[in-house]
Amino acid sequence: MHRTGLTIALAIAATVGLVFAIWPQLDLKLAALFFDAQHGGFWRSYDPFYLFARDASTWVIALVAAPAGLAIAMKLVRPQRALLIPGRAIVLMLLSLALAPGVLANLVLKEHWGRPRPIDVAEFGGDEHFRPWWDPRGDCPKNCAFIAGEPTGAFWTMAPAALAPPHWRAAAYAAALAFGCAVGLLRMAAGAHFFTDVVFAGAVAFIVIWLLHGWLYRWGAAPISDKTVETALERLAKLPRMTG
Repeated sequence: MHRTGLTIALAIAATVGLVFAIWPQLDLKLAALFFDAQHGGFWRSYDPFYLFARDASTWVIALVAAPAGLAIAMKLVRPQRALLIPGRAIVLMLLSLALAPGVLANLVLKEHWGRPRPIDVAEFGGDEHFRPWWDPRGDCPKNCAFIAGEPTGAFWTMAPAALAPPHWRAAAYAAALAFGCAVGLLRMAAGAHFFTDVVFAGAVAFIVIWLLHGWLYRWGAAPISDKTVETALERLAKLPRMTG
């Protein structure tokens, strides 16, 4: 993860943020592409294929994260065995997962940024007032639109992509970005999020991953090593035996 990626992510976020701040109605126009009053509004929110795809995307994220959790579990059960995954890779994957979709998206922004979802605004038959992406003073009390939570989790797959072998890394990044965009499109089709909710979800996920990757791998002497993580887990595994 080099500065080029960060520059691109910031440029996209800045451009989209500025354009949609000047013309916030663009968010409504894009949401309207998925709205059909004659078929129940945002009918994809209860379409069987959509529900299957949404569940499948959740399972994909869980399966991608599972090896890191499994490596920790096996180390705690058999501390004498080497970790299946390098220690810093485990830290990058699980810490970025906790911070990006967990803390920033779902606990901080979605709970305190009162932007209503498309399905809830008056323009699409709801009873709440539309707000541009930069305005947190919306009618939504909790679990609001900004930023998109599930797409943040999907874009999080850029973390394991950053750990792929160099000759596979570009393809891994492309797959992660395509997955994030697909999940974002699904949520837009269901009236759950505006376009800007998805764009900033991708930007937040990337920035968190970029910062953690730099902290662990690129910026001078690494604060922790793979061996440090392994030793810490070994000590943790021995604690029950010592207290017992």
